[in-house]
Order: sequence, then structure tokens, then C-alpha cells
Amino acid sequence: MALLINEDCISCGVCEAECPNDAISEGDSIFVIDPDRCTECVGFHDEPQCIDVCPVECIVPDPEHEETKDQLLEKKKKLHGE
Repeated sequence: MALLINEDCISCGVCEAECPNDAISEGDSIFVIDPDRCTECVGFHDEPQCIDVCPVECIVPDPEHEETKDQLLEKKKKLHGE
């Protein structure tokens, strides 16, 4: 399942640098996560790094983009050519 950043985001940007897939970018008023690039850090870390560093806990699972761990690993391989 991809993650999303909700309206509680304070636009601090700390999450952007933590994403190994460059899935996080600055939106109009808050940061956003590209679900086509988000792998929840599967294949890189045990936990999503953006969630770990977010000071306001505004990053949550995106119910519109449910994926299994195997699907997330496959997406990682496609993104990084592995």
C-alpha cells in the first residue's frame, strides 16, 4: 500500500530527503507522495522512513493504493533496475 500525506502536514520537508524512491515532493500547500513511486521503503528499510521522521504524524496508508509486500518489492525493482 502506498502512503499519503494528509492535511495535518506542516510542510517542513523533512520527509522528502528520506525517500529512497524520490516519491515525495512539495505540493501546493503540503507535501505529496506519488503512489506510483512509493514502496513504503520495502527493500530498503524495515519501516517507512518518512513516517519515522515526520514530526506531526501526518503520513498514513493510502486506501486507494493497496499493495502487497511482493508488489512493493516488484515496484522497487522496476524503479531501480534491480
